[in-house]
Amino acid sequence: MAITAAEVNKLRQITGSGIMDCKSALLEAEGDIEKAIDVLRKKGQKVAAKRADRNASEGYVIAKTNPEHTYGVVLMLNCETDFVGKTSDFIECAESIIDFAIANKVGNLQQLFDSKLASNRTVQELLVDITGKTGEKIELNQFETLEKPFVAIYNHNGNRLATLVGFNKKAPNLDVAGHEVAMQIAAMNPISVNEKDVPQNVIDRELDIAREQIRNEGKPEAMVDKIAQGKLNKFFKENTLVNQDFIRDSKKTVGQYLKEVDTGLIIETFYRLQLGE
Repeated sequence: MAITAAEVNKLRQITGSGIMDCKSALLEAEGDIEKAIDVLRKKGQKVAAKRADRNASEGYVIAKTNPEHTYGVVLMLNCETDFVGKTSDFIECAESIIDFAIANKVGNLQQLFDSKLASNRTVQELLVDITGKTGEKIELNQFETLEKPFVAIYNHNGNRLATLVGFNKKAPNLDVAGHEVAMQIAAMNPISVNEKDVPQNVIDRELDIAREQIRNEGKPEAMVDKIAQGKLNKFFKENTLVNQDFIRDSKKTVGQYLKEVDTGLIIETFYRLQLGE
């Protein structure tokens, strides 16, 4: 099949690999970007941690909790340009929506759209209003809530990234520790809390790629599965929250840090929203 220059360039931007490597991978994958990424990885190429379905949406990301830290919301309000995303009208729109969601414990996005604000206009109508003012397409597609014994947040400077994390209990100094964990999620982008929460299809994919890499290196077949398991364990270490090195002190993991805060403290779930993802 014919592979276009645009397709090759898209794969290059995602992976950072060379032109000919990208073209060859796309041909082998019959034009499928995701499969081509796997082809490159199996051949030992270093691939950037990006997905083919990411876009370059601009906007404003914000996370907040109620005063008790038992309920939190993180949302992303998207627009077309960075200029509009920084205007006071756009920011005020996002802030008014999240403040309403916190005050009323809104449960899901559809409920939020149907809710009437103090102005007696629904959130959906408010988005139409801001669209008219800016002349740009405005979307609110990402909206997550957490209700836990303790909820912590982190908002990165510039409001392009925010996180929300829920704990199983309250504990002394958890306001500080919770913020540290929320910042860890922002910085290190884990895929799950621990290895048990990693989807099986992700595990199967990593093992498949690892086995192919090992075979390409000429290792004996009898050693393939053992080495692949070691690579998988490294993947868990780098990509699951409690097993990651703690960014404040790399001599301990996040899980070890939590035990120092409170031996029974557990991260139950988290959300991470970032513009462009």
